[in-house]
Amino acid sequence: MFANRRWGTLLALVTIAAITLSACAAPTPEVIEKEVVVEKKVVETVVVEKEVVVEKKVVETVVIEKEVVVEVVVTATPAVGPQKGGTLVIGLSGDFESLDPADHRDRTSETIIRNMFDGLVTRTNDGRVVLQLAESATLVDDTTWEFVLKKGVTFHNGEDLTAEDVKFTFDRIISENGIDYPEPHTSSRKGLISPLESVEIMDDYTVRLHLSDPWPVAMQMFVHQQIIPKDYFEEVGNEGFVEHLVGSGPFKFVEGSSDQIVMERFDDYYGGADELLPVGPPPLDRVIFKILPEASTRVAALRAGEVNIIQVVPSHMIPVLATDSGVRVVSGPSTRPFWMEMNVNQPPFDDVRVRLAMNYAVDADTIVETVLGGLGIVIPGPLSPYNNFADNSLEPYGYDPDKALVLLAEVGWADSDDDGFLDKGGEKFAFVIDVTSAYKTYAEAVAGLLQELGIDATVRVWDYSVLKPLLLDGERTAYVGGWGDSAFDPVGHFEAKWHSQVEGTGNGRGNFSTYSNPRVDELIGAGEVEPDVEKRHEIYNEAQQIVYAEVPAVFLFLPDIIEASTSNVQNWTVSADGRLNMHDVWLSQ
Repeated sequence: MFANRRWGTLLALVTIAAITLSACAAPTPEVIEKEVVVEKKVVETVVVEKEVVVEKKVVETVVIEKEVVVEVVVTATPAVGPQKGGTLVIGLSGDFESLDPADHRDRTSETIIRNMFDGLVTRTNDGRVVLQLAESATLVDDTTWEFVLKKGVTFHNGEDLTAEDVKFTFDRIISENGIDYPEPHTSSRKGLISPLESVEIMDDYTVRLHLSDPWPVAMQMFVHQQIIPKDYFEEVGNEGFVEHLVGSGPFKFVEGSSDQIVMERFDDYYGGADELLPVGPPPLDRVIFKILPEASTRVAALRAGEVNIIQVVPSHMIPVLATDSGVRVVSGPSTRPFWMEMNVNQPPFDDVRVRLAMNYAVDADTIVETVLGGLGIVIPGPLSPYNNFADNSLEPYGYDPDKALVLLAEVGWADSDDDGFLDKGGEKFAFVIDVTSAYKTYAEAVAGLLQELGIDATVRVWDYSVLKPLLLDGERTAYVGGWGDSAFDPVGHFEAKWHSQVEGTGNGRGNFSTYSNPRVDELIGAGEVEPDVEKRHEIYNEAQQIVYAEVPAVFLFLPDIIEASTSNVQNWTVSADGRLNMHDVWLSQ
């Protein structure tokens, strides 16, 4: 049922479209008008009226045409384009983990980082991979990629960017304990490029990346690796680098705290990806990222003009913003599916019947319509329907509370004392759903539906940095959250969520259900290196069907990205992977 909702069709239907609101239409870029005198003489026909006397003494008006030469003042065609200057402030919906490009696994961190650091390649708003620091990329053989770097690229401190910096960057990520601050540990980004074995310098501007196996999604995953300056890093050390970041991106670091990051235009910027216009230094003077976790705070700040762009606009606040002519709301399909993950090794969710009952107990369609305002779709399983390898034979379990109660009764859960709650052995069916503040409304909607069934589900809000290790250690019961799928491929996503946790690798790095199945692990490994597309479909279809049947999560929905800006923000729209790239954005005066 999802065959027609794949990304290719999606792009044909929606090119990251703005929500049409009568009071918040997209602003018209301010135009620059200039009067110029045209040197060329032009000929104009002028009508002259002249009185003449005829024989009958009757006065008659005769029309005579003559040519005269005049100079004409012409108004030039209005020029529309980037206007230089101004400070743009962004209200982020969550905290960042780290601004070290090699030491995070967090989309908010990456959003900030990629405004200061560039990679060999980058991704457009619609998901295409394009060259950035590299002027060419060649697959030399099945396991070797060669990149030729653009010449003349400099870091913010004036150092030239060369092959040495590329090798240093990747070596730091793939080496055991390659990160030494605040204490030695292996980069959490290693799992994104796990087949990468070594980097070979061919000359000052050419590198070869050697892989252990064929890797069909290599270019998609290289997008997430940003290059750092080797000499500067070795001079100041890991701690010094984190305290004062130096990259090659469009903006350079000024100052930062846990609440906000300030950066300013890098005037010597080489220009960025040739396919992402305008090429050159960014128009904006400064960009400030502010952490504003509460949605109401972000919306109020936007309406007050304190910020220019905000993330994660709740659908119920769209009508409020629609009354403000100085604001526009933009929506587009996202790459972050959401689930309620259940700890499969902890009662009551160590029984598959209970987990299956939760899927029947939650009306995901209603949540999409009421909480998301219809801006999203229900997902049928462990992958986004837009993923290129999603199994289209899977369908959502659907809302069926009677079936849920039957399954729970098989396990012994019933309302024995007529108090409205299910119980077993004298204990009420109760558990806590953990969530971060940005997605509290999602968890509350799920809890409300479970309470209707007689389950005492409550919600607890956490900081993600505190909650994540507890989830990975199996110390929590349930969690409502999402995981990015920006490559539109299972690699980078499926092994994070549904592979068993394996210390020192990226496998299971986001497995908050503590789910483990050896056959799924085997299939994930096979799918990562299989070059044949049809065989990959077969591999991932089997893996999805196993996870679907064993239900380590309530498969919820894929919400649209909803963001908003002040009306003077130009050349900006939402990105499918949730990033906020400010290189090409400007403010109209």
